[in-house]
Amino acid sequence: MDRTLESLQHIIAQVLPHRDPALVFKDLNAVVILQEFWESKQKQKAVFPNEGTVVYESLSSPGPPFVSYVTLPGGSCFGNFQSCLSRAEARRDAAKVALINSLFNELPCRRITKEFIMESVREAVSSTSGNLKDADDPSTSIGAYHYMLESNIGKTMLEFQELMIVFQLLHWNGNLKALRETKCSRQEVISYYSQYSLDEKMRSHMALDWIMKEQESPGIISQELQLSLRELEEARKAGQELRFYKEKKEILSLALTHLYSDQVTSYSNNDDQMSLTLRYR
Repeated sequence: MDRTLESLQHIIAQVLPHRDPALVFKDLNAVVILQEFWESKQKQKAVFPNEGTVVYESLSSPGPPFVSYVTLPGGSCFGNFQSCLSRAEARRDAAKVALINSLFNELPCRRITKEFIMESVREAVSSTSGNLKDADDPSTSIGAYHYMLESNIGKTMLEFQELMIVFQLLHWNGNLKALRETKCSRQEVISYYSQYSLDEKMRSHMALDWIMKEQESPGIISQELQLSLRELEEARKAGQELRFYKEKKEILSLALTHLYSDQVTSYSNNDDQMSLTLRYR
């Protein structure tokens, strides 16, 4: 623990030289320090040079406990894990979680190296009851994961997560399964989607996929949304990175909005048609 603290203080001295590393964790204004940290990183063009800065979002609530999210350049998202009695307190708590993760991301052990890949692949094999030999075969799940890591050597885990979120959502959405059925190899899929970041266009396409699923299985969007909200809440209280759960919520909410809008338009058109019919009888 002492060595980790020394490493984090060393990072602060490098990125925020005007701050005293020995005092920064004792008198922690997390909102200000987090902003300074990422502004400094962007001036150095170290990561995400085309991304915006730190963004906060407070959930609408008539009273406590309040919830706040903070999204970092690149898209990683964190929230307050404590029960907060004010929006300002929730914002500070979310910033503290994001700051600690931002600093940990700078540690050498959070950068993708050959050693990191070997350890990660072993962990993936043990957690899936797979075979280590599969790592050399991109057509397998382990092989695809190995290929993605190899393609991102030198990047930090937050940078790698920006790529991974796309594939997590494609898997959740059913698109990866559909692509496999068209005989596309995992390597081809990875190479194709590695060129894209998650944006409004991709979210809209995924929302349309869920609207099509709703037509086949009425109520599935609401069920999946409730599940996503529970997952988001549990992950937030555990201090985990939240983007995957939050993106699922946004996509499903967008799909519901489209469905509701289409229904209102349909009802309106039916009412207009009925009025015309009655008028000309």
